[in-house]
Amino acid sequence: MSDQTEGRFVVTHAEDESAVLKDVDGGQVHTLAENPGVGAGDVLDATLSPEPPMEVTWRVVEVEARRSIDVAASAEPPTEQERAIAADQSVGELTRKERAGMGELHVLTVPEDDTDEAVDDVLDDEGTLARAARMDDVNRVEVRSEPGVVSVRYLP
Repeated sequence: MSDQTEGRFVVTHAEDESAVLKDVDGGQVHTLAENPGVGAGDVLDATLSPEPPMEVTWRVVEVEARRSIDVAASAEPPTEQERAIAADQSVGELTRKERAGMGELHVLTVPEDDTDEAVDDVLDDEGTLARAARMDDVNRVEVRSEPGVVSVRYLP
């Protein structure tokens, strides 16, 4: 079928009877006519097809791979490396670095009084989950913070 779409999708919302998938590369949102057993935070490499007759909802035709990504705040403070990166940044700056091994590290410098709000923003941002979904070996996102510094660790 030419109207099928293949890609990597993150499940942004799931209920017993339906689910919403977002294409992590193109950003297109697909509402499923029925939930095939997925939960919010799941990542699917899948093929979707529009549901006839109106083709406003979709169904999962095939799932090539499936994984779940956990996004959570950590009680651990940022590492020495993360603190050093933040010390070299101005408030509002973001540095992205590859982690030794697999994954990625993001260090944000924020106003000290806004640190908790910044952590909440990162945890609630669909972009955090979509970025993790684009990284093949990442299945966990850990957010660490201390006043003025937020580190986002994309981990295997």
